[in-house]
Amino acid sequence: MSRVLLVGAGRQEATCGILYLAGFLRRNGVEAYVRLYDADDTEAKVRRSLEGLLKRVRPQVVGISLKWFNHLSRGLMLARVVKAIDPSIRVVVGGNSASYYWRELSAEAHVDDVVLGDGEVPLLGIARGDAEVPNRVTRGQPAAPLQYVQSVASDEVFYSHFDDIFLSGVDRASFSGWVQPGKGCSENCVYCGGTRGMEQASFGRPTSFLRPAKSVRQDHQEIAHRAWQLRYDFAGGSAEFLSRTWEGIDLSRHATTYFLWGVPPPSLIEALAQKFARVYLVLDVGCFSQTQRAELIQRGLLKPCPTDAELMRAVELCRAHPNLKLEVCGIAGLPHTSAACLAEELPLVEQLLERGCDVGSQRLECQPGALVTRHPDRFDMVADATDYAGFVKWFQKRGNISEGEFPMIRFADPKLEVQVQAQFERVHEAVQKSPVELLPRTRLVSGVVSRSTTTLSEWVGSHRAPSKHAAAQVTVLRSADGPGLACAPELKWRDDDVQTGPEAAALLQVLGAFEKAATVGDVEGRLRKTLPEVREVIDALFAGGLLTAAR
Repeated sequence: MSRVLLVGAGRQEATCGILYLAGFLRRNGVEAYVRLYDADDTEAKVRRSLEGLLKRVRPQVVGISLKWFNHLSRGLMLARVVKAIDPSIRVVVGGNSASYYWRELSAEAHVDDVVLGDGEVPLLGIARGDAEVPNRVTRGQPAAPLQYVQSVASDEVFYSHFDDIFLSGVDRASFSGWVQPGKGCSENCVYCGGTRGMEQASFGRPTSFLRPAKSVRQDHQEIAHRAWQLRYDFAGGSAEFLSRTWEGIDLSRHATTYFLWGVPPPSLIEALAQKFARVYLVLDVGCFSQTQRAELIQRGLLKPCPTDAELMRAVELCRAHPNLKLEVCGIAGLPHTSAACLAEELPLVEQLLERGCDVGSQRLECQPGALVTRHPDRFDMVADATDYAGFVKWFQKRGNISEGEFPMIRFADPKLEVQVQAQFERVHEAVQKSPVELLPRTRLVSGVVSRSTTTLSEWVGSHRAPSKHAAAQVTVLRSADGPGLACAPELKWRDDDVQTGPEAAALLQVLGAFEKAATVGDVEGRLRKTLPEVREVIDALFAGGLLTAAR
């Protein structure tokens, strides 16, 4: 059996898909590992990281997850670097973008295989060296038929082997608790690259479906004691379905973030609020104009979305639960807008803000395969990128950084574009929260909810820790909402994932001063002589959630 290393092509946390793949490979005898977290912001750093990683794992196969379009250029760079370090390694790419752009990717010099659709069985075949592998495209070959398509009855996909697949404490800590209750989408929104039609074409999946409740429950059993929150996406299922997947698992101290569209039924709101300590519900309503929403739905360009009245009734249901926070999000600049539609946006946003909701708004982005990206002219729009070469080139210009700015879609009519952008900026200004000003009398307390000690080798991985510092002690802290901090005051070594030396000592000293609630002025007064930068440290810890307002 081969050793397989799975990495994401995006920076920060990779997609949860590589975790499902790694567990499946392990259960079938393949020694699989994941690098879940990647903070490298230059190609030189990527090469240094991969040299150590490949030396440690010695994989015969490296799988690169090209989940979304913004991963393409960075994924190609990773493939190039892997081949430069060790040309014998087989580089395999998969994911939504890989399945959509399989022709272009299979022609790339540093890519050996492209996996179409779901990756579990094809990747296992590649790792075993099977002569016949379903859904695999290699250079110079026509497309492989989609022989392996996960069905509603599929039970081979679930989380496992979390004690074996991670290569560092940073990787384990960066896992944000994603659970995938279902697969695919049942809708065909004009702006989305993951529509029902795209899923059918790229994955051979005729419809979206929920995974077996038993498999989702296995996910929860594997990660509940390892993650501080659980996160779900649109295909999360009903309260009855989720309750079966939670059966016998205590989540009363966990948080949950749930992304969904439409109006959540009261039973789902009630189930989430009762099961979790804190709930953050993110509701996608398409756009903030009811008139535009209705127009897009009538034209078959938008999923079913609530009217303003239906949305407000859902808001009131959520407000009945003190442990539940609702965010309502929409996209500015969707097709078929007008001055009248734009005038509806800010009043709705203001109503939501008055009721204590968070509001998220963004301009329309390009996504491969989305109708408005492929044919912007049909909607009197122009796109920054419409095809493989355009997306790769756009992100290459940004240094292969996969987060931050994205290629956009704008209106061809300059006057309308100015109106849309101006309204977007008004909404953006309305939803911006004023930063909390820390006054001398402000009472703060430590927000640290977990504290552990490990070694540098365990935290960053033996492939990154210099041997002379491998046993150095690292204190790892985490706040209630997830932000963490790793401090090693005695360590004279620089790394983005560990605070070292005097900076680390200052952070721990200030946190210790707020172990019991105290005012900012009191702590400043006590520590200023020995720590002149005490106020800057307080501000940084408060901004990072490790200091919170005392009750």
